[in-house]
Formats: sequence, C-alpha cells, structure tokens
Amino acid sequence: MSSASVADVIPARVRFRDSQIEMSHGAGGKASRRLVEGLIAPLLCGESSGPLGDAAQVLMNGARIAITTDGFVVKPLTFPGGSIGELAVNGTVNDLAVSAARAEALVVSFVLEAGLPTEVLEAEVRAMANAARTAGVGIAGGDTKVVEHGKADRMYITTTGIGTPLRNVRIDPRSVRPGDKVLLSGPIGDHGITILLARGELDLEADLRSDTRSVFPLVEALLTAAGPGVRWMRDPTRGGVATSLNELARDCGLGIVIHEDRIPVRDAVRGACELLGLDPLHIANEGQFLAIVAPEYADAAINTLNLANGGEQAAVIGEVCEQPAGSVLVTASYGGSRIVDMLVGDPLPRIC
Repeated sequence: MSSASVADVIPARVRFRDSQIEMSHGAGGKASRRLVEGLIAPLLCGESSGPLGDAAQVLMNGARIAITTDGFVVKPLTFPGGSIGELAVNGTVNDLAVSAARAEALVVSFVLEAGLPTEVLEAEVRAMANAARTAGVGIAGGDTKVVEHGKADRMYITTTGIGTPLRNVRIDPRSVRPGDKVLLSGPIGDHGITILLARGELDLEADLRSDTRSVFPLVEALLTAAGPGVRWMRDPTRGGVATSLNELARDCGLGIVIHEDRIPVRDAVRGACELLGLDPLHIANEGQFLAIVAPEYADAAINTLNLANGGEQAAVIGEVCEQPAGSVLVTASYGGSRIVDMLVGDPLPRIC
C-alpha cells in the first residue's frame, strides 16, 4: 500500500491540543482521557469505536477472545504487600476479569536499565511466576530490552493478556439503567497510599499494604450469583473510584450517587488523605473492583461477595439515577452532598 493510500484511510480528526505530554497525561484522569480519546483512539481505532474498556474482545476464526495490555512503571519497585512483578501479572489478569473474561495466557516485555543488579531482576521474575501461579494463568513468552544506565529507572514491565470471555455476560456501560446498584468489593486507597509512603518522602507512618491481588475469584463468584444482572465492571486503578465512576456516568449518560458513609476506607488511608489534602476516591487500587448490578440481583450479589474469601467488606455504596446526568454525586452522613469529578492533576505519579 502506498503512503498516499495509507493517509487516505487514517482518520484526520485529532482533537488533542496540548503542546506536549506531561505526567498528568498518565494519571488516569481527565488529561489521560483527553489524550486517548483526542489523539490515540481516533488514529488507531477510528472515530466509530465504542466506549473504551479495560479489555477488548475480538473475533478470530469464529472464536471470540479477550485481549488487554498494560505497562507498569511503579516507583519503588518493591513496596509493602507487593512489587512491580506481582503487580504486572495481577493488573492484567484484573483487566480481563472485569471485562468478564478468564485470563488464559500472558506475554511479558521487560525494559531493563544497564546496571540493574541481577538479584533484583531475579526477585521480580520470581514474583511474576508466583503471582501467575496463584492467578492460574500461564506466561507464554515475551521480550527483553536493555537501555543505557539512567534511561529506564531500573525496570519497566509490559504484560499482554489473552482470555476467554465468560458466557452469557454483557459488560457495557450502555446497558446501565436508573435504579441499578453500585457495588464495591472492598476498602479503597490501600495501594496508592502504600506506594506514597514507601517512597520515604513524607514523615508519615502507617501499617498499610498494597491490595494487589487477582480479583477473578470474586468476579467469578459475583457472576455466578448475579450474572444476568451485572451490567458493568471496572477495577479502579489510576484515578481511583471517582474517575472510574465518572467515566461510567459519561458513557451511559446517567448520574451516579454514592454514599460516603458506605464506602469502606481504612483509618490509615483516611488519615493520610486528610493530612495530604487528598480524596480517597481518587487514590489508586490494585485489588478491588466496582460493579453495576440490576436492583433485583443486588442482595444476592453482595451476600455472595461477603461470603467469599477477600470480599468480606464488599458493600453496596450507591445507585444509578437519572440526575445529575453524566456526573457523580457523593452524599455525606450529615446530609450534605458534593459533585466529585475525575482526577484532574497528578498527586501520585508512578503508582502502577
């Protein structure tokens, strides 16, 4: 194909107007969405692509598969409760899980900095192998590149996952209806605050561990109990619960109302956020998920999650309403309310 004919098939409408890429473009909030929707998706996926999700489903020779990919640049490489290797496996398995797919295989790419101690690399490869074994997914292959010292901050990892879509489940924000319930699988903010404290840049101490884990067992339990009523799922990583729910509100055109006193947050996370002026709803998670469930399935869904290992603190935290359309409203126990927006800045860079 000639260069002229290639140009003819590439969409020309690029709406992204920022003059350069900043850290905020990787934070998972408004700037990230502006970059993806305004530049990357129109050129790579075309203007007709539907709502963006954690994984895509493609038809190959009559068989449907789910596929996702994710890059991990977390700093520091290790932290209480996990490390970059474990995170790289769990994050990709979870993106498939909340897209209603079982992870079958991963391929892994390492970008290593010259001078990286071999023992550090070995530790992360072992962490990946252990996480994959725990999640029940095989690592089928990958690639390794080495760059000059000082060019990669020790190690970056990219994982691509292929999965089998679960039958009779439709995950689509356009299926969400007023009256649907918002479910959260457990406490929020553990991962983001753990990473922040692990950097040693703040004089704060807290007994916290990252929540990194595979959420597939919980997702599978939810779908077994309430499969026909599960409309949408998402793991609220960068940008946190607030950003994930704002993306949903925008995609479905409805309002999301959540109740602050129903949202599980550990005291250590809440205290750190108050000291730093952060909102727990914007803090990243790596082992929790959100789900929108039809009201007639909500009780069965939450009861099943509460009985499952790791889902003891799952809760119904809100509902879908007609208003405020396209927005997320948080109500407080004292009767006040506030609109919570997507993450705008970048308070916690390099958290995954």
